[in-house]
Amino acid sequence: LSLYVLHLFTKFRVLVLVTLCLMVLWATFSYIMDTRQEISKAKSMVEDFRRITSLEDGQKEEKTESIAQVPTVKSFQGPCPAVSPYLRGASKLTFKASLTLEEVQKENPQVAKGRYHPTECSALQHVAILIPHRNREKHLLYLLDHLHPFLQRQQLDYGIYVIHQAGNTKFNRAKLLNVGYLEAIKEANWDCFIFHDVDLVPENDFNLYMCDRQPKHLVVGRNNTGYRLRYQGYFGGVTALTRDQFSKVNGFSNNYWGWGGEDDDLRIRVEMQKMRVVRPSADVARYTMIFHKRDHGNEENGERMKLLRQVSRTWKTDGLNSCSYKLLSVEHNPLYTNITVDF
Repeated sequence: LSLYVLHLFTKFRVLVLVTLCLMVLWATFSYIMDTRQEISKAKSMVEDFRRITSLEDGQKEEKTESIAQVPTVKSFQGPCPAVSPYLRGASKLTFKASLTLEEVQKENPQVAKGRYHPTECSALQHVAILIPHRNREKHLLYLLDHLHPFLQRQQLDYGIYVIHQAGNTKFNRAKLLNVGYLEAIKEANWDCFIFHDVDLVPENDFNLYMCDRQPKHLVVGRNNTGYRLRYQGYFGGVTALTRDQFSKVNGFSNNYWGWGGEDDDLRIRVEMQKMRVVRPSADVARYTMIFHKRDHGNEENGERMKLLRQVSRTWKTDGLNSCSYKLLSVEHNPLYTNITVDF
């Protein structure tokens, strides 16, 4: 019996040992299979990560490329300074006898159709220069040669209009200036109007061609008067009025045929509207008058004193609201707009 029990016990031990071995083998096999699955998962995760990273990098590159392809927008231009940094002050003027229009055009490449605006800032005022004209081609050439760079140094947005009187009737400076105003406002929304004689050239670019809160007279002195004001109340040569100021006085009178009186008429209109004439300092508002003889057809107006005595009665009906004319042509030349009319 004892041998039989010993034999059973031995079998039991062998069975337990075999069972343990099988369990170890199963555990090892399971571990290997799980490890392979985990490695496979890990590889899959790595591949997914690489794919995602690659996709993100590609998107970043596309975004960078698309940003690079977007055209750059210029930053907002601030207003130009009240006093331009390009001003030079007083200068001695010279007038070259052989000067040509082509030379003046070449010196002003940024001017087109008589218009210019600064590119580095936004001009404080939009200014129309109105020049009455007949048979003064050389004077006009000299004025354009000096006036364009003068105005550009002041950083103005400006346009130059030359109003040419055709026909043989007496010259009417004031009516031509009314015409210039009425035609200029058809083309642009000008803030300021400079009424400018063709034979007066400014010497100092600190004499700003901008309008003021009051009508402004820019010719305090000129070479042929010893740079003194011609007379108390003188309001001729070059004047500056805003659109509102000029409308308020109904512009110039249309009735001054020949030389003299129209500028005094305008001053009276200004004073009647409770406005006053202002001027720059005498050392700045200096002009050179280009010498010339009195033009045929621009003889002295013998009726001017009579007309001046009637201003208070006539200003409301004689001016912009009664300016009739025959418009012959409007030509946009490189350096100025030429308006030709007949009365």
